[in-house]
Amino acid sequence: MQVDLNADMGESFGPWRMGDDAALLEIITSANIACGFHAGDADVMASTMRRAAENGVGIGAHPGFADLQGFGRRRIKLSTEELGNLVAYQLGAAQALTRRAGGRVRHLKLHGALSNMASEDAAMARACYRAALAVDPGIILVTLAATPMEAVARELGASYANEIFADRAYNDDATLVDRSQPGAVLHDPAVAGARMEKMIRAGGIVTESGKVIPCRIDTICVHGDNPEAVAMARAVRDHLVGVGIAVTQFAGERG
Repeated sequence: MQVDLNADMGESFGPWRMGDDAALLEIITSANIACGFHAGDADVMASTMRRAAENGVGIGAHPGFADLQGFGRRRIKLSTEELGNLVAYQLGAAQALTRRAGGRVRHLKLHGALSNMASEDAAMARACYRAALAVDPGIILVTLAATPMEAVARELGASYANEIFADRAYNDDATLVDRSQPGAVLHDPAVAGARMEKMIRAGGIVTESGKVIPCRIDTICVHGDNPEAVAMARAVRDHLVGVGIAVTQFAGERG
């Protein structure tokens, strides 16, 4: 058994720091790097991508809504054309800076409200994913497992990696519990590894109610803005390796 471990990062802005990307890049196998719309800037992107390349960590573009003040977590209604342009613009920027850093963009993962909305709305997921594939037909789409995002990736014949979260709770429809609800964000590294092992061995997402939603699990995410991110990532990796589950970069599979 094997699984990838990813983290969202590159979310600092100018002199303002968000998270400990350097420490995370010594633990994870894939990095989702903000592209300047919901967080990050050109300098932060470049330095994060350079460090990821030096550490042999897979680099991914992490596009979100143009919402710096709201950290990309506010829902914004856009047309299909606007969604496509939003994703293509950010992916292009990520590709340019990654190449300059000596690496390449392997995957794309939507951020925050953009991701949450696409996980509920197949048309929205399709608009985002078609744009990404038009820019790079071989890019691996990181999809929220067992949601319309996964179904659309299969429909488009794309390579994709199904993602579950170490630090978020699940509803019975495989969507994430809203951050405004108690218990939506998990903070205890001590239980994270065992929770992830349970889902991997169960072959699906285990929701707050105890329901198991069968799905392929390719990668586990730890949010870099979580204060416990480094401890949680290390705890998850150490636990999984300790029980015989290898932690390695996803290859991306077609449906």
